[in-house]
Amino acid sequence: MYRKIFIVIIVLAAVAGIIKLNDIEFTPLVNNDGKTYAKAVVTQVTRDNLIEDGTRVGQQEVVVRILSGEYRDREFEAKSNSSYLYGADCEPGMQVMVSINEHNGNYVVNVAGYYRAFPIYLIIGMFFLSIFAIGGKKGVLSILGLIFTFVMIFFVYLPMVYRGFSPFLAAVIASAVTTVVSMLLIGGKTYKAMISIIGTVCGVILSGIFAYIFCKMTRITGYNVGEIDELVFIAQNTAIKPGELLFSGILISSLGAVMDVAMSIVSACEEIYKQNTSITKNELFKSGMNVGKDAMGTMTNTLILAFAGSSINMIVTLYAYNYPYMYNINLLKIGIEIIQGLAGSMAIIYTVPISAFLASVIYVNHGSKQVQENH
Repeated sequence: MYRKIFIVIIVLAAVAGIIKLNDIEFTPLVNNDGKTYAKAVVTQVTRDNLIEDGTRVGQQEVVVRILSGEYRDREFEAKSNSSYLYGADCEPGMQVMVSINEHNGNYVVNVAGYYRAFPIYLIIGMFFLSIFAIGGKKGVLSILGLIFTFVMIFFVYLPMVYRGFSPFLAAVIASAVTTVVSMLLIGGKTYKAMISIIGTVCGVILSGIFAYIFCKMTRITGYNVGEIDELVFIAQNTAIKPGELLFSGILISSLGAVMDVAMSIVSACEEIYKQNTSITKNELFKSGMNVGKDAMGTMTNTLILAFAGSSINMIVTLYAYNYPYMYNINLLKIGIEIIQGLAGSMAIIYTVPISAFLASVIYVNHGSKQVQENH
């Protein structure tokens, strides 16, 4: 009874803390007075920009009817640029996102892009439905864990960073709390969850340490990222510390892979121990390491491929220009991507023996009681 009351108090305190943390008065970085964004539908194309060869040049002139916000049901003349990043190839009936600039009763309306919110919500819904259909109860718990992860990133990590907390420390806190909740949802209050939590947290912290060491060795800092000019401008007007964002990003990006490896090893050790409760610590450790070696090979490959995939545009560009190896290997962007991939992979590598060792010690010394309870 008292434990339940304590848990409720902790949860309420955490919710109150998150609400307080997100009570932020943002510093305006651009002048958005009189500017709003809204969902709209194209009712008419008054001047098209399609030329004979099938390409578009310049702007389209269209009429749009606003479907959301304070200008709902009003019609405006708007312009749509033809570019890869902004605007849209408008057709009557197409839903778009528009920017509305109002000044002294005059309106300037531009098509900012296609309206993508509904398809995105549909894709997310299909993703959750697939997890539920295949995973059942475990799938529901996985969905809750995923939702909690996003809550930690958007409502804990980002507000902490904006308020001036160390991004690295904020990432450690967010990763640790996310790991604890996710593992408890998946594994319950068991040795498996406890060991997986310790192994994951150790691995993620090691990821940040390795990233820091590698960056020192290669003279790469958090100020060498591509968006640094804009980040410095933001830092000059807010309390954000951009120098640590690179390292905190490595922690967060490696968290999922490290959690996967830790849980896989501990689950395997648990099953081995259940089948043979007389197994020794050394034998269980060796079995865990054998499982971990396989998981290590696939997950490090997965992590490096994920970073390579996110940088594929840069890789293709360098390949097409046929720059010499000496230039490529010393290029700043290449160095950052290599460090990100290898620091995360090093975390996975060291999570294997940590998780296997903890599992062998705890299960052999204390596992018999839990096995009896589960049966």
